[in-house]
Amino acid sequence: MKKIVVISDTHSNRAAIEKLYPIFSECDLIIHLGDTSSDGSRIRSAFPGKTVLINGNCDFPRLGEDEKIIEVEDIKIFACHGDRYRVKSGLSRLAERAAQEGARIALYGHTHKSLEREENGVFMINPGALSRTAHEKSYLYLVVYGDKFTSKIVQISP
Repeated sequence: MKKIVVISDTHSNRAAIEKLYPIFSECDLIIHLGDTSSDGSRIRSAFPGKTVLINGNCDFPRLGEDEKIIEVEDIKIFACHGDRYRVKSGLSRLAERAAQEGARIALYGHTHKSLEREENGVFMINPGALSRTAHEKSYLYLVVYGDKFTSKIVQISP
């Protein structure tokens, strides 16, 4: 069983990120889906070997990867920021790309709105945002066990 924490769109809100450090220390993998990957870089320094950084549209310099396939136990996860797949106007392009890669889960950010739903056989998950201006701050807690998974969007207090 692997425990994964996924965050996105932190936009330099270090206070919200630091609230999650106890959870980061207990999980097996941390994925930062971009905007701002420099926040992810700090997380990677604190938790080396278990942090994946994805670049977002606001990330300069680009410290991570634009997209990545992550294999956890028997599940393939497609991770991206989402802007290149125009997720603000629909998820079909992202679902198609994830399916082409054989992924059962597609993780994305960019919209600042948490979402969990299935589209064309791919489970689409947006953890929401941790930015100071986010109406609701949230992250994703994902557990993978063999070829099964469970996900939970977790709201955090300001």
